[in-house]
Amino acid sequence: MSLTGTPFLYTTIVLSVVALIIPLVLWSRMRGPRAVRAAARVLMLLFAQATAVTLIFVLVNNQNNLYDNWADLLGTGDHVQQAANLGRDGTGGIALKRLPKVRQNFTAADGPAMHAAGGVRVTQLSGRVSGVDAEVYVWLPPQYDQPGYRNHRFPVVELLPGYPGSAKAWFGSLKVHEQLEPLMRSGRVAPFILVAPRTNLLAGVDTGCANIPGTVNADSWLSIDVPKMVTDNFRAAAAPANWAVAGYSAGAHCAVKLAVAHPDRYRAAVSLSGYNDPIGERNSLASQSVSLRERNNPYLLLRKAAEPPRIALYLSGESGDGYQAGVALGQVAKAPTTVHVVFLPRSAGGHNMALWRPQVPSVFEWLTVNMGQSRPRAGATPREPSSAGSTHAALASGTASRADAARRR
Repeated sequence: MSLTGTPFLYTTIVLSVVALIIPLVLWSRMRGPRAVRAAARVLMLLFAQATAVTLIFVLVNNQNNLYDNWADLLGTGDHVQQAANLGRDGTGGIALKRLPKVRQNFTAADGPAMHAAGGVRVTQLSGRVSGVDAEVYVWLPPQYDQPGYRNHRFPVVELLPGYPGSAKAWFGSLKVHEQLEPLMRSGRVAPFILVAPRTNLLAGVDTGCANIPGTVNADSWLSIDVPKMVTDNFRAAAAPANWAVAGYSAGAHCAVKLAVAHPDRYRAAVSLSGYNDPIGERNSLASQSVSLRERNNPYLLLRKAAEPPRIALYLSGESGDGYQAGVALGQVAKAPTTVHVVFLPRSAGGHNMALWRPQVPSVFEWLTVNMGQSRPRAGATPREPSSAGSTHAALASGTASRADAARRR
């Protein structure tokens, strides 16, 4: 029975109701020795508590798409077949243009909201470069099958979830395709192909979207194997000018890191409540050593870049949860790199889907403009907030004074 399926949800609801009814009916009717009656009552209470906790977990998991299946929940899933040393560029010296085309079979994806707005499709991809074998979800814009667009190549946005998190989360929890479909039809947002690859590749740890020889090549999976599969199977426009990557929480860190590290593969990145130092996620493999942290910290990568990358970054967050990290990037960025930071007050929500879901339209309007898909509309982009009163070190680590942020409100 699927962890996120309707049958399991209904089963937990029925068991919770039964667990509530049993004590009401049998509590005073128990017969036998006192010790036996006491033990039976304790078991009834434990059963009621267990079913209640299970139901709450299922509801929260379905709402936030934290765990996609039983293997993710139990920590038994492993999607890494091999993890060769692929070098600094993550290619292992492979001439990517000479690789044969990747032809994939796609099926309709199952789960909440996956059939809405034209439906999301899914495929199981074996990455030839990364050695990762995992699922990738794809949603096509409404214009894709229209006759007038039959020769058109579409821009692409890769969508990355947090940790723990399912690749379905952008569709099931943030409802990105349901929000964007009418905006694409009206022309407010460009017709992007949306791609959500699995990022939870190893049991019980966050890969940090890093390449770690002998362990995982998550960077190459996301920035090489997945894009190649998309361009080989769909009318996707060429990178980097027409490719962007977006994420929330741990996925936000990955999005910015991928764009800063690979301006030859991405033109823009979106970070919702992200961080710069991989140690922001304590279970991140990229935080296990100083050298790994430095190689996967977009702040340090941007500051040390011999030539500023031609990328655009959009970062939003509350004080202490994404905002300072964004401002830090803005302070070290040099043209042609552009950084747009959005300050969110505490009243906006918190580190959850309720904060990120309403940002989807404005984020994709920003992507539409900054990827050259249309001209900016008046008032479409929020004004960048001030970062006065915070040091470079505090901003880079995400520990800048909350009092400073409070004064700016």
